[in-house]
Amino acid sequence: MAKVKSAYVCTDCGAEYGQWQGQCQACKAWNTLKEIKLSSAAASKAKSAKSSAGYSGANDNQVKAIHQVNLDEVPRLSSTMSELDRVLGGGIVPGSVVLIGGDPGVGKSSILLQVMCQLSTQMKVLYVTGEESLQQVAMRAKRMQLPDEQLRLLTETDVELICHAAQTESPKVMVVDSIQTMQLAEVSSAAGGVSQVRETAAYLTRYAKQNNVAIFLVGHVTKSGEVAGPRVLEHIVDTVVFLEGQSDSRFRTLRAIKNRFGAVNELGVFAMTERGMKQVKNPSAIFLSRGDEASPGSVVMVVWEGSRPLLVEIQALVDESPYGAPRRVTVGLDQNRMAMLLAVMHRHGGVQASDQDVYVNVVGGVKVSETSADLAVLCSILSSMRNKPLPQDLIVFGEVGLAGEIRPVPSGQERIIEAAKHGFKRAIVPIANVPKSGVPGMEIVGVKSLQQALNAL
Repeated sequence: MAKVKSAYVCTDCGAEYGQWQGQCQACKAWNTLKEIKLSSAAASKAKSAKSSAGYSGANDNQVKAIHQVNLDEVPRLSSTMSELDRVLGGGIVPGSVVLIGGDPGVGKSSILLQVMCQLSTQMKVLYVTGEESLQQVAMRAKRMQLPDEQLRLLTETDVELICHAAQTESPKVMVVDSIQTMQLAEVSSAAGGVSQVRETAAYLTRYAKQNNVAIFLVGHVTKSGEVAGPRVLEHIVDTVVFLEGQSDSRFRTLRAIKNRFGAVNELGVFAMTERGMKQVKNPSAIFLSRGDEASPGSVVMVVWEGSRPLLVEIQALVDESPYGAPRRVTVGLDQNRMAMLLAVMHRHGGVQASDQDVYVNVVGGVKVSETSADLAVLCSILSSMRNKPLPQDLIVFGEVGLAGEIRPVPSGQERIIEAAKHGFKRAIVPIANVPKSGVPGMEIVGVKSLQQALNAL
């Protein structure tokens, strides 16, 4: 019997140690080391299997001069969904591993089943499920009225048996649902544990690279919104995307937070229907479902998501505070940044809100992380304080500095053009973002300071 050894692995960064200690020396996190069992026989077996496996890119292991590297563009496969292709950077890259995370019931399995059914009419694909039976997957495909005649299904949790079956089927695209249910016989821990998730993901990634198969891994998330398992899981795969959505809304957003083959922070928008995920070609129309009558505290801004502009509405509510410490609540924005903006408005705009409760919300569940929302937030707060509605055809964007200056934002001209397409007639933007040739049908007001912006309102 092979001797079993122990190691301690950090669940945040994946660093290994020979004995337990309170703090990880690599990422400085406390109480994150978990014990895993290591078998020397299993390690030698995996090493021999790796050396004997056929690897299509064996010549890439040789040392080459940089001018000898082939710079031809990597061919991509269309997923049959343009929104998903956008998030992936232009399509599915053969040999890549994509991790899709999201809350339970958000639609991870549904969107992948749609993609696989559509791709099955063009190429060989394999859908592997460790959570559902074949009947459950088939019933969902029938309910969604998908072309499932050519789709190949497999119910299995042993990664070695899955790869053996894939070697026989020779699919170009494979789905594994989910990585937390997969296991390796050599790893002596339960499925979903730190060591199992780490080793099974590495095994599947190695198989994808060796056989040039694109693999989609479904990942569970914790209550804090992170992918369950060790943080090293996100380092192993090539792309990490999150499917997000609120329980009271049928709209879903797919966002890339890591992509070795494209840009990060790309956004795809879908609508959950009885027949699965439906692509939303014009997401700005969703987030701009405003009433016909203008109301105080509402203004429209343009955020930049990945490679395209997106129009969203920002609402603010300012009311007298019954407490000694006024509340500062934000939904979709950084709360600390709003507190900073209120201080700037008091110092450089002459507007004080120290005795007022301030609530700011980004309509539609969109999360705005860029600084272009600064000026729009202050305008909506001032509109609510004065109880004066802003024009319905007005857009505002710009970064506000601590000295009260209005700083330019990237892709300013593209944002203004997108707003003009949706019928907006006036814009208050940083003076450095004003197009030299102007935009037809759009009155653009360039401002240098917060005081100029408030006067322009």
